[in-house]
Amino acid sequence: MAETMRAVVLDAPGPPDALHIRDLPVPVPEPGQVLIRVKAFGLNRSELHTRLGLADGVIFPRVLGIKATGVVAECPGGEFEPGQQVVTLMGGMGRTFDGGYAEYTCVPAGQVIPFHSDLPWDVLGAVPEMLQTSYGSLTVGLDAKRGQSILIRGGTSSIGMCTAVLAKQRGMTVLATTRNPDKAEALHRIGVDHVILDDGDIAPRVRELVDGGVHTALELIGTPTLPDTLRATAFHGVVCFTGMLSNQWIVENFYPIGYLPRGVRLAAYGGEAGDLPPEVLQSFLDAVAHGITAVPISGTFTLDEIRQAHTVMESGTATGKLVVTT
Repeated sequence: MAETMRAVVLDAPGPPDALHIRDLPVPVPEPGQVLIRVKAFGLNRSELHTRLGLADGVIFPRVLGIKATGVVAECPGGEFEPGQQVVTLMGGMGRTFDGGYAEYTCVPAGQVIPFHSDLPWDVLGAVPEMLQTSYGSLTVGLDAKRGQSILIRGGTSSIGMCTAVLAKQRGMTVLATTRNPDKAEALHRIGVDHVILDDGDIAPRVRELVDGGVHTALELIGTPTLPDTLRATAFHGVVCFTGMLSNQWIVENFYPIGYLPRGVRLAAYGGEAGDLPPEVLQSFLDAVAHGITAVPISGTFTLDEIRQAHTVMESGTATGKLVVTT
């Protein structure tokens, strides 16, 4: 194994040009850690927030990346066999310790999930955090039930599209928003029942489509659209605040009685690797391999194209996941 690796380093917050590819020593794992040869990783807006200086608790310089997909290179504690396909995510990756924007990453064994698949690495790289967030939002945040309706605010994001796929597998009626009419067909292709063009005031339209409002709603835009999403939700329905594509996540002067519609519940989701059971990951990958479902990928880049990939992510023009292969 090589002694050095290529990695994307951020010395301090800044524009995409602040991302630098450097040669760094390959980490040496201790017992309880796993060294992973990274094959691919999906981009996440959490990494954009870190690059822009909006994330708390980040120590610079830092190798970004809150997840990675690859194979076990070394595992001194014996939790995993070398060569085992694995994903890793969260747990401080890319913030308090170096993350997945590299040819190797070293992480605690407890945040590693094994799998077996012959799917291409770019597809596998798109899945872990996207699936974990979507699955966790549906199960932990919304406690969604078969046959219910769901509104996905921010439907053409990777999380939005993955949630739509999982919701349709549960037999749910799916409403999803987009601000761009050209993206509507992409939502219909993954099974969305009703695509809503988002002008900021969609609650009346939602209530036309679903009498009384939706049972569940996933907020991925952030605080600017949250009040309208709450108004689109039925009595005793649940809204889960999971994303902030708008980069706005603080509700100023929050007064719950005045802010929340009567009988509507507000939850939030931000999970860890433990929220994604290995059997859920394997089942999803098997479904993709058999053509039962699909992974929404908007673009694939090389490590050398990381600045370009971040530029696309920041522009908000992607429809689905952006993936980097190493």
